[in-house]
Amino acid sequence: METKNRGDLTINGFGASNGGEFNRVVLNGKGTVNTDVACVDFECHGNGLVNGNLNARSARISGNGKVAGNIEGEILSIEGRGKIEKNAVVKKVKISGSATVGGSLKSEEIKVRGRLTVGEDCEAEIFKAECHFSIGGLLNADEVDVRIYGECKAEEIGGQTIMIKQKTSLMGNLFKSFFQNSLDVRLIEGDHIEIENTNAKIVRGNHITIGPNCNIGLVEYTGSLTKHKKAVVNEAVKGGDY
Repeated sequence: METKNRGDLTINGFGASNGGEFNRVVLNGKGTVNTDVACVDFECHGNGLVNGNLNARSARISGNGKVAGNIEGEILSIEGRGKIEKNAVVKKVKISGSATVGGSLKSEEIKVRGRLTVGEDCEAEIFKAECHFSIGGLLNADEVDVRIYGECKAEEIGGQTIMIKQKTSLMGNLFKSFFQNSLDVRLIEGDHIEIENTNAKIVRGNHITIGPNCNIGLVEYTGSLTKHKKAVVNEAVKGGDY
């Protein structure tokens, strides 16, 4: 990204500006950028809106930020509430609040502590989460490591190593009867799978461990299958390549 001769854009309080190419864009208070933005660094504090696409090497939302189009870049950090109405293609994503992507989310590494909603597919090399999530399509990653807290949903989950565990905490133990801590998914497919608190129609893979509080319609495996006594598996079939 060529940055010579670019200025900065800062909106303090209540204000609006047209987009364009900048070194740094900072929205403080209630700021609106009315067209596409390309910049090196983007920061949103308070309530900010980009009424178009955002292309930023580093984007940080620490308040309530919204991008009406697509977002592309190297790093996306959401520490408050962030919404991308269309698609997000970012190398590293870190969420410690609430994030919504209306379309698809593609990244090399996604780390979430909070809440994630993706309307379509979510793809990464590494997906690590301690959160409530809802994914409208496929969650696909080489490594899926999830600690579920609250009700989690996905259409399908695929990867090499898939681990779905119950998030444990003192507060969670005290009030667990009041919360639905489970994952609902149609299909889980991978090489090594270890799950608990999961409702799935089909689980398919090589080495599979079905932990407590699982309700599985069909398990298809090629290597080994271990089932907890507090898990329900309606049918298990050992066969060839999954």
